[in-house]
Amino acid sequence: MATVKFMNVNKTFVSKESTVQALREVNLELKPDEFVAIIGPSGCGKSTLLKIAAGLDTSFQGSVLIDEQSVTKPSIEKGFIFQEHRLFPWLTVEKNIAADLSLKDPAVRQKVNEVIELVKLTGFEKAFPKQLSGGMSQRVAIARALMRQPQLLLLDEPFGALDAFTRNHMQEALLDIWRENRMTMLLVTHDIDEAIFLADRIVVMESKPGTVKEIISIDLPHPRARVSTSFMEYRKRVLWALSGYEDLEPTYSI
Repeated sequence: MATVKFMNVNKTFVSKESTVQALREVNLELKPDEFVAIIGPSGCGKSTLLKIAAGLDTSFQGSVLIDEQSVTKPSIEKGFIFQEHRLFPWLTVEKNIAADLSLKDPAVRQKVNEVIELVKLTGFEKAFPKQLSGGMSQRVAIARALMRQPQLLLLDEPFGALDAFTRNHMQEALLDIWRENRMTMLLVTHDIDEAIFLADRIVVMESKPGTVKEIISIDLPHPRARVSTSFMEYRKRVLWALSGYEDLEPTYSI
C-alpha cells in the first residue's frame, strides 16, 4: 500500500512545430489501499499522468511523491499494466511472469506459482502467448506486475481492447486481486461503467490543458450491481461531470 501525491503537476510537450500544455496544476492524493480511476476525453493527459507516476516521464514541473519520496525513475514499488499485454511471444506464461528472475530459484518458483493461482491461470504455466485469449494474456501481464509485490499498481486502459463479456470478467478478477493484495491502484479508463464498478473515487479530467475538473466518491459496497438504481445515478453524475453543460440542472439524486 502506498500514499501517492501529485502536487502542482504541469507537463508541456515541445516540438519544432508546436508547444502543447498537456497537464496544468494537477493536484491529487491517493490514500493507502485506495482504488482511484481517472476518466476524461482523449488528450486530457490521463496516460501522461500515469507515466509520470511510474517514473517513465520525468520532464515535468511540480512533484509526485510516493510515501513522501519523490518519483524520479521506475522502480519495483510501482507496477505498470498497459492496454497491450506486451508479453514475450517466445516465453511461456511462467517465464513471462518471472521475466529476469530465474525459475530455478525456489523462492521465485513459489512466488510465480502464487501469482498464477491468484490470476486463475493454473494449468497454463507452460502455454505460450499465442495459445492464450486476450483476457488470459492480460492476466499474465497483471501477474508479472504482481510478481514484484508493488505498493502501487498503475493501469492504463488494461481492458480496452477486450470484448464486453471478457472485460467485465477481468474487472471482477482485478477486484479480487485488489482485495487480496490490498495495494493502491490508479486506473485510466474511458469506460464510465468500469470506473464506477471498480473505484473508490473517480477523477474527472478536462482537456486543453488537462486539469482535474471534479472528484466523485463512489459510496457503493462491493460487489456492485451494474443495473442497480444507485449505480445508474452515479453514471448520470459522471456523465454530467464530463458533459460540461453547466447551465443545465443535474437530474441525479445521490
